[in-house]
Amino acid sequence: MIRQYLRERLSWIGLFLFLQLLVLSVAAIDISIPLRSLLYIVFLSTLVFIVFLFVRYQRETRFYRQLAAWDDTYDLGALAHPERPFEELVMQALHQQTNRYRREVSGYKAELEGEKDDLMSWIHEVKTPLTTMQLMIERLEDPSLKSRLMYEWLRVHLLLDQQLHQKRIAFIENDLFIETIPLAPILSKEIKSLQSWCLQKGLGFELDIPGSEVLSDAKWLGFIVRQLLTNAVKYSSDGSDISVTSGWDDEGHVQLHVRDFGRGIDPKDVPRIYDKGFTSTSMHKDTASTGMGLYLARKAADALSIRIEVASKLGSGTTFTLTFPRSQDVVQTTELSQKGG
Repeated sequence: MIRQYLRERLSWIGLFLFLQLLVLSVAAIDISIPLRSLLYIVFLSTLVFIVFLFVRYQRETRFYRQLAAWDDTYDLGALAHPERPFEELVMQALHQQTNRYRREVSGYKAELEGEKDDLMSWIHEVKTPLTTMQLMIERLEDPSLKSRLMYEWLRVHLLLDQQLHQKRIAFIENDLFIETIPLAPILSKEIKSLQSWCLQKGLGFELDIPGSEVLSDAKWLGFIVRQLLTNAVKYSSDGSDISVTSGWDDEGHVQLHVRDFGRGIDPKDVPRIYDKGFTSTSMHKDTASTGMGLYLARKAADALSIRIEVASKLGSGTTFTLTFPRSQDVVQTTELSQKGG
């Protein structure tokens, strides 16, 4: 900050140097004035001025050094107490601006909370006629019409479900109940819910789940599996099968593999597939994708200490792998979070 300080005091320094040169010029013109004595006086005054600058630099920049290192939070207590009138003006302006921002942020938070509550209420209200529609569709006798309507109903249902979980994901820690649960019932339920879509595309499932049990939250795990299965169905080639298998890695973690034989993922897209709103670069005109499914799945998986990985080959299909924590891993994570808290 010394460079900025010297620039700030450049006019004072220039005035001092000008006065010293003026004194020396007068001595050079007037021979009655001893030049050597004036040179000695100029030298001493210059030393005093340098010491003065150093002392003033330490005192005058203390407040501004802390202001430069301030982390832009609302905590003004981290700044030094202003000692000079201009510093008091700066601190007063910061207090006014901070208070205004706090009021604005509080207003925005309240507005967002209201919008979130309204949207959640609307989603729950829409679910009632959707359930009625499902019952009406199931009573249809025309198999072709029934299949098409169930497919369209399922699309709406999945979009609403994704929107609902998107609003809940910020508070997922408050909604978790970790217990030992079997994978097979969750997978069977989610696959059955996609039945009409699979019939439209002629897809089948190959399941090999040898009685695997995992430590997780059933509701949020179902949501993660739903996103992976939805992606697998969406991007699978018509008439192909989707493989769902489980096993254990070398460290004893249960793993769930969801493999499709569809278009695959471009290698340059793989690092971005979990980004919010990202769809694809190779299929950028595909308006069916929202870019939210994998983003939400990753957020939920992180909250459940589930590692989610992907292996894909363009044109050959994609495999998503969920690696579940062991009981001792969950205990260690809980203890660390409690110590950190």
